[in-house]
Amino acid sequence: MPYVNIKVTREGVTKEHKDKLIKGVTQLLQDVLGKDPNTTVVVIDEVDVDNWGMGGESITAYRQRKK
Repeated sequence: MPYVNIKVTREGVTKEHKDKLIKGVTQLLQDVLGKDPNTTVVVIDEVDVDNWGMGGESITAYRQRKK
């Protein structure tokens, strides 16, 4: 039973985007690894940009610095 965890920042990810991600990842696992789509689990976690760090700083601080 494959388990896939997708983490994205909480910015404009719609229900339609999530539906496409779930369907696409499930199909990819079936096509590449022969996994049964009925036992494939996909979880999407949305993370606030203040809780996502890159290069030693939050995404919020990084973006403000890049302006």
